[in-house]
Amino acid sequence: MKRLLTFLSILLPGLLFVAPAFSFAKVKVFACEPEWAALAQEIGGEKVEVFAATSAMQDPHYIRARPSLISRARKADLLLCSGASLEIGWLPILLQKASSDLQPGSIGYLMAADVVTMLEVPVVVDRSMGDVHPEGNPHVHLNPYNLMTVGKVLADRLSGIDAENASLYKDRYGDFSSRFRAAISRWESEAAVLKGKPVVVHHKSFAYLIDWLGMKRVGTLEPKPGIPPTTSHLKNLLQKLRSGPADVIIRAHSDPDDSSEWLSEKTGTRAVVLPYTVGGDEQSGDLFALFDRIIGLLRETNGVQQ
Repeated sequence: MKRLLTFLSILLPGLLFVAPAFSFAKVKVFACEPEWAALAQEIGGEKVEVFAATSAMQDPHYIRARPSLISRARKADLLLCSGASLEIGWLPILLQKASSDLQPGSIGYLMAADVVTMLEVPVVVDRSMGDVHPEGNPHVHLNPYNLMTVGKVLADRLSGIDAENASLYKDRYGDFSSRFRAAISRWESEAAVLKGKPVVVHHKSFAYLIDWLGMKRVGTLEPKPGIPPTTSHLKNLLQKLRSGPADVIIRAHSDPDDSSEWLSEKTGTRAVVLPYTVGGDEQSGDLFALFDRIIGLLRETNGVQQ
């Protein structure tokens, strides 16, 4: 008995010292794309540990469900992705191995497409239409208002997972939304010269950006979403642009450059690579810088000095 009491006298203080440490564990956020990783960091600050499954130079449609990603998903407390089937080729495999807390319907499962207003929702879907998403266009982050909407839901989810720091998440969202709303006002003012400007895109990645800025998409290099440009399609597009020119041809870093450069050479229309997400170039290191860079590049195409 004396030995037991001596053992407990040594063990219990140690347990009392260790136990509180668990309350300081960070919420592990698995973000499918860099924009959501950046948003989670804005809202969570030092209370979250954020992992981005893809980089700005990758096409999130085509990612392999590597064992390292499966391992990260297993350890995550919250999953934050674009949704609308953008990650359909790899995310379901990760979810098969993830905990119940990350399954659809749980507090740790957050798809941006589920909480914002979707564009380009098809009435019917079949294979002849190409890579069309039944839920609508999944590239929702390029309208900054959508980021604020998702950020509010994210703050609520983090508060539910980590109630001890709920007030911190609420305050951080309030600070982010205040700064971001002010930035949106400035971006909209700077981008007023772009309203109504005709634009050709490679893929429909920039649909929400074009809609937000009031620009006009007059052509797409892909004949159908996800289908590589064909010679006949490009010739038809060239003919169309000769009667109604575009101001700019835009593509993302993950899009091949041959078609946009060919069309640019034939029409004299400037081809521009826009950063699609955070980290898309050296000037796009966070969400604020991303839109600063995009608006700046588009203004340059219209001869506006920065």
